[in-house]
Amino acid sequence: MNMASNYRIAITFSAVLTLLVLLPTLTVGELVQEQPLVLKYHNGQLLKGRITVNLIWYGTFTPIQRSIIVDFINSVSTTGAPLPSAAAWWKTTEKYKVGSSALVVGQQFLHPAYTLGKNLKGKDLLSLATKFNEISSITVVLTAKDVNVDGFCMSRCGTHGSVPRGSGGAKTPYIWVGNAETLCPGQCAWPFHQPIYGPQSPPLVAPNGDVGVDGMIINLATLLAGTVTNPFNNGYFQGPATAPLEAVTACTGVFGSGAYPGYAGRVLVDGTTGSSYNAHGANGRRVGAGGADSYKTEGLEGPGTLTGSDSSVELGLKLKLGDNSGSREGTLIGVLGRLGPRIRNSNSDSDSDSKSLMFSPWD
Repeated sequence: MNMASNYRIAITFSAVLTLLVLLPTLTVGELVQEQPLVLKYHNGQLLKGRITVNLIWYGTFTPIQRSIIVDFINSVSTTGAPLPSAAAWWKTTEKYKVGSSALVVGQQFLHPAYTLGKNLKGKDLLSLATKFNEISSITVVLTAKDVNVDGFCMSRCGTHGSVPRGSGGAKTPYIWVGNAETLCPGQCAWPFHQPIYGPQSPPLVAPNGDVGVDGMIINLATLLAGTVTNPFNNGYFQGPATAPLEAVTACTGVFGSGAYPGYAGRVLVDGTTGSSYNAHGANGRRVGAGGADSYKTEGLEGPGTLTGSDSSVELGLKLKLGDNSGSREGTLIGVLGRLGPRIRNSNSDSDSDSKSLMFSPWD
């Protein structure tokens, strides 16, 4: 297992990642030009076509909880859902050199006995990730609300990396996402729970009525996009390869227009249940996916434009200030924001060479 590729992206503290600063001297109609963020293509392998997503449920998950996550994964490849849809959000990955990709739920392994305990190390995640090791697949390890993982809540809400497949040097991507309902909902399940610090605006009502699982979907969506566009640490990213900034992570925490730290932005609200969402999915599901861009009038619009050489993706953040009434509200209309994360080492015992992205929200 020491030979495993332990490259990981940590999705953390999504409450507070996009910072909109509107100076009082700005007048109506002024346009703030932000320096574009470029995700360079490093000529590595990307995931495309039909991709099987195998699921490992570590710990106790109810059938309803499992169905919520399965429906979300199916949603990104399901056509016919009303706009804004999860499928339209996922389609924007085609703007990278990935081309079209379809996620299909494959095998599922239930692991309710906690045979590795309830306090997992990085090596435990890698061990679980080797359960399914197939070509054109992603293994997703999902840990229950009573399971702690090294770095969980402190510096990350989920990770992605790869494990060896056979002896020929091939690798299989994997993802880990934890249920933060018990341990840190204010850090890893925002905006469906109040953040632990910062502005204490009321949380949104979770679209599926489960704060922990709906929070998992936010992080899973981000990690799936990062895995497809940078599965082996040589795809699309910006910054050092040991701690890259990937697709969607630059705009984690943005769910609609007008978003700022502690405020998710304008989202759709169910008139009957009061639940908030920004995308429709399979089987009538509604989800809240960070950085969603499937609609243009209520939030985020596309992940950027490809450069002429098709070797990088330029991510522009546009701020449209003011309207006919003289409001100075900022409207974020780029799916990926410019604000980047801080980088720090993630010195867990078996993964000392890996890096995590820890977002520092308020400075």
